[in-house]
Amino acid sequence: MIYAVIPLTASVRRAVKEKWGVDGHGEALRLHGGEESVAYRLGDHVVRIGPEWRGTEEAEWCHAVGRHAAARIPEAVAPLTTFDGATVTRVEGRPVSLWPYVQGRWPRESEHALQAARLLARLHNALSTARPGPRPVRSFAEYGLFGAEDGPGGHGGLDDPDLDLWLAEFHRTHSSRHPLHGDYYAGNTLVHGDVLTAVLDWDESFVGAPEYELAAAATEWGEDQLHLARRFVDAYLDEGGTAGDLDDEALAQLIRHKMRREAAYFEQSVARGVLHDQEDLDYHHRRIEIFHRLRP
Repeated sequence: MIYAVIPLTASVRRAVKEKWGVDGHGEALRLHGGEESVAYRLGDHVVRIGPEWRGTEEAEWCHAVGRHAAARIPEAVAPLTTFDGATVTRVEGRPVSLWPYVQGRWPRESEHALQAARLLARLHNALSTARPGPRPVRSFAEYGLFGAEDGPGGHGGLDDPDLDLWLAEFHRTHSSRHPLHGDYYAGNTLVHGDVLTAVLDWDESFVGAPEYELAAAATEWGEDQLHLARRFVDAYLDEGGTAGDLDDEALAQLIRHKMRREAAYFEQSVARGVLHDQEDLDYHHRRIEIFHRLRP
């Protein structure tokens, strides 16, 4: 996996002091992960620096979703506000935010999937009361989610008119919408000991049908195996999440939308000049195989 390279500059350190009153001049530790953004630990805080193309209004909208969740469940980690009540400041053209440091490590999907399912159910219940208004910029996952529509990266070479029609009909008959995390996978969570204790990174949040996020999360935590994805769905439903039950066709088709958007993201990154390593290429080809294999 190739991660973003963005330095923690003197200007960012000064902004942390000026905007949040936190000493930004201590020893910084680059935290693992981050394809678009980077995070540095400074004592009890984390400084997060995003890509130049991510707008302040979009970031603030996503942060508001995270703050709503954090006020209701302890696992949701949200950014801290500046002296003037914002969660983002721009430094050298990039969005900068400050977060509490949470101790932990990335979980293993095979060991923590059922915990993750139950946490997602509680997260959805917490988010179901949020009313953030329209997202300033559409999230990547939204394109084509409600039917035939091209978006950034096109369909990644995975055109499927039957899937477009199915998605349109599904969302016509499943009208419940509320904010979603948008990228609920192991890399955006932490475990401490053997307990899932944190949900991070709200950059991909958007308002949509909870059934979509349930299916997308189920394949991530189910390690791309449909019978494990079904166990995830069942655990979520037992916990009383906001999504309705998904039959095998709905689960497969919603997963296929996720695979198609991932392929589009891959193609878009190639167009931007990103050089993928062999791990990235293997992952991309595996997801394309899943897209075709799950076709009803």
